[in-house]
Amino acid sequence: MSINIKYKPELPLTEQPIIVIGAGGIVTDAHLPAYKIAGFKVHGIVNRTKARAEKVAADFGIPNVYNSVAEAVELAPANVVYDLTIMPEQYIETLNQLPNGSAVLIQKPMGDDFKQAKEILELCRAKKLKAAINFQLRYAPFVSAAKYLIDAGLIGEVYDMEVRVTIKTPWEIFPHVIVHPRLEIQYHSIHYVDLIRSFLGNPISVLAKTLKHPAKNLSSSRSTILLDYGDTLHAVINTNHDHDFGAKHQESYIKWEGTKGAIVAKIGLLMDYPHGVPDVFEYCMVEEGKSPEWQTVKLEGSWFPEAFIGTMSNLMRFIEGSDEVLNTSVEDVIDTMAVVESAYQSSDNGGGPIPV
Repeated sequence: MSINIKYKPELPLTEQPIIVIGAGGIVTDAHLPAYKIAGFKVHGIVNRTKARAEKVAADFGIPNVYNSVAEAVELAPANVVYDLTIMPEQYIETLNQLPNGSAVLIQKPMGDDFKQAKEILELCRAKKLKAAINFQLRYAPFVSAAKYLIDAGLIGEVYDMEVRVTIKTPWEIFPHVIVHPRLEIQYHSIHYVDLIRSFLGNPISVLAKTLKHPAKNLSSSRSTILLDYGDTLHAVINTNHDHDFGAKHQESYIKWEGTKGAIVAKIGLLMDYPHGVPDVFEYCMVEEGKSPEWQTVKLEGSWFPEAFIGTMSNLMRFIEGSDEVLNTSVEDVIDTMAVVESAYQSSDNGGGPIPV
């Protein structure tokens, strides 16, 4: 059965100029290419090293480069959206400089730990910020397509969701991240924790173990996270960033199984990162009296950069009133941070003792 799947994000009806705070690789690799595709207007950019901001502005045709966040705020146009692309330890200081009631998209994660996440939440509440966290995997084409099929009831009741990543990740290209004491879950698997929450809601509890590689100076590079949803619904994340044995057995996918069908989405971006390979989106629906048959659907775009359109678009549409729900609001994502904190506590405390 072939289905016309709707998976592209709805765009805002009004123009809302963007000021980007930060000019790192994620800005040039994802944010600005996505905004160009969507037709969003980037009004200005500011960075601690102004020369870097000037280069990015020249490359992407951004008309204004500011000397400081304070100057960016002072010269900001009406209806501006601030796009924070800096490291988490700079969030509080920067958010404090934004006018009360501002619209702001904050790069993930929502702080370096749950304590900091709660501080960010309280600050956003106090300043009445319209604040979202950039968990853009929720808007990757293969995720939006899966959500369309599931929301339409086409694979029945979902009883199993799995994320499996077995790849070689070049952490060295992220110099500010590679040194983090909570590397794997806090900066990678957090995407999948947030994604599973967006489909299944909050789990009852979490079992997890995150591990080091014996020959690498990293805090962690492999994790298993089991999210407890009771005795029917299974949700698990398995990541291994150390599989440096060629492409043959590398894998990267999200799988949903339901009572009437299943979906498998290959995350091509993570294979041979940062070059990536094509995504693959497949679904199967069980029809009575027929053998299961898988359909492959060619989707336009990928996680980078197209998913970054979705998070910004949802914020803009929420501001203008076109969307009733801000999907990755700080009020929602605080629960993602809570689950991540629980995963670290589970990993640190270990499992139950084996009886003798």
